[in-house]
Amino acid sequence: MSYSEMADVFATWNKGVLDSFLIEITRDVLRYTDDDGKALVEKILDSAGQKGTGKWTAINALDLGMPVTLIGEAVFARCLSSLKAERTRASKVLDGPKPNFTGDKKEFIDNLEQAVYASKIISYAQGFMLIQDVRLALTSIFVQWLTTNIQAAKEYKWKLNKPSIALMWRGGCIIRSVFLKDITKAYRDNPDLENLLFNDFFNKAIHKAQPGWRDIVSKGALWGIPLPAFSTALAWYDGYRTKDLPANLLQAQRDYFGAHTFLIKPEYANEKYQEGKYIHVNWTGRGGNISASTYNA
Repeated sequence: MSYSEMADVFATWNKGVLDSFLIEITRDVLRYTDDDGKALVEKILDSAGQKGTGKWTAINALDLGMPVTLIGEAVFARCLSSLKAERTRASKVLDGPKPNFTGDKKEFIDNLEQAVYASKIISYAQGFMLIQDVRLALTSIFVQWLTTNIQAAKEYKWKLNKPSIALMWRGGCIIRSVFLKDITKAYRDNPDLENLLFNDFFNKAIHKAQPGWRDIVSKGALWGIPLPAFSTALAWYDGYRTKDLPANLLQAQRDYFGAHTFLIKPEYANEKYQEGKYIHVNWTGRGGNISASTYNA
């Protein structure tokens, strides 16, 4: 697609559920031409800068054990982009699939819109999970403000007004978005909402978006196009909706090589393996039975 065609797509998206500041300015950026008539964005070096706010958010998310994967992937994508010289050399020696689209163009663009929408929902869901841990915020723009006002919330038992937080971001903010009103309503309807995905509006939206979302992620993989935000959003969603994850194998491996212990599932608890008790097994029959310390992320 030409830059003008891409701008038209963003213009259309900005009239629907994706109506937001970033979609709006992306439309304008793609339409902007230089003096020679070429799109200026094509001439800009593809090496992203950083001010550190995204990194600080990701670090705090790790400190709190909260899976804020989209902000983390966004930071890593910027880091990867900064390796311009190295990527240029790699492009000459590393091969991969070449995009070759065939099919219904409109259907593909509609699916892409759903992938953007679904990933955006996941990003906000992750952010409010972090806020519910009441130490940091969804967006790096408010890191300093929220660190000052929220960091002690857990210790001091402050009651966070999440509807007002979402409402505040609707005006004069880089993440201004039309669906922040839906977040506001979700938390007004249920101030103790565990996760945005448990709200009827967002639950229906994420299910409606899934077919297109999965189609876009799969095509990205088949065509060799990096889609870090879409991919990690979908991986997080699939992990979040899975009752039994393969982390049990991970725990067994950790106990095998480092005696890091594990907990037993409640349905398998007995006199030998007591529920809630950290267990170490001598997997090889050799060595001692001393366990290492462990903690929950």
